[in-house]
Amino acid sequence: MMDSNFNLTAWENGSTGANLVKRYPFTIFSILIVTLLVILIIATFLWNLLVLVTILRVKTFHRVPHNLVASMAVSDVMVAALVMPLSLVNELSGRRWRLGRLLCDVWVSFDVLCCTASIWNVTAIALDRYWSITRHLEYTLKTRKKISNVMIALTWLLSAVISLSPLFGWGETYTADDESCQVSQEPSYAIFSTCGAFYLPLSVVLFVYWKIYKAAKFRIGSRKRNAVMPLSGVVQVKEASREPQMVFTARHAAITFQPDGESWREQKERKAALMVGILIGVFVLCWIPFFITELVGPLCSCSVPPTWKSIFLWLGYSNSFFNPLIYTAFNKNYNNAFRNLFSKQR
Repeated sequence: MMDSNFNLTAWENGSTGANLVKRYPFTIFSILIVTLLVILIIATFLWNLLVLVTILRVKTFHRVPHNLVASMAVSDVMVAALVMPLSLVNELSGRRWRLGRLLCDVWVSFDVLCCTASIWNVTAIALDRYWSITRHLEYTLKTRKKISNVMIALTWLLSAVISLSPLFGWGETYTADDESCQVSQEPSYAIFSTCGAFYLPLSVVLFVYWKIYKAAKFRIGSRKRNAVMPLSGVVQVKEASREPQMVFTARHAAITFQPDGESWREQKERKAALMVGILIGVFVLCWIPFFITELVGPLCSCSVPPTWKSIFLWLGYSNSFFNPLIYTAFNKNYNNAFRNLFSKQR
């Protein structure tokens, strides 16, 4: 997708002024790809910014779980504003970094920081949903607020540790000879970073969704056990006396114990479980190809074709676009808040 056959421009060493850029023939495919990536960057930034503005302006959103959503939106806004534009510049130059070591270190650090924080924020939202569904009596608003704040702090702390480690000598991000700028390929760092940024949260979210599924299945089973099954045929009750007999007939009677509150809660839990499932599914599909290559490549010294590396990287970036779409699509409060926000601007 982004190899030298599709580059729009390439910078040459020692060039200045009008000779700085050597232009290659434009193709419809290359123009289409660049246009789509630019649209992806702008849409990711604006959509996450809209979520942040809505949370800040609507007072009812100043509580759990909207603080977790705000943390996710901050990480995704940073991906769109600080990471994706420079990544696009790198792609257009044939994956040859021309912006110096300092900017390379800054870009890679923000790349790892923001993407890792985005992944762990998805994990935190999944955990919050799991506890609110399975432990709604113990998981009070006060407890929920404390735990969510701890999860947000740990998310950004772990992301900072993973992203800043190469700056203290754990591998190299910039190679002057090859003009390459990428995440450190040191095998030990590759294991540490991929496990901390993806495989550990992946294990957590898969376990969480499995538990949510079991809890939902258990509740459905409980509802069936609390229902009196209909009787086949006709039940007759006769008064035993010499007086004329009175016959009471009940046909296919069924009694179900189903309080109104429980029905509402089950509907809410089913919707939350569906949202978490889609959020996790998209997260896995977007990131798993990239992190497989990031782990396997340094360990076996395998060379992944640049085109595929670019596809996997941008597929991972696209997760920052899907996150706010998925979460707000399942929350009517956000849809109403968006409408009110735009109506006030008119």
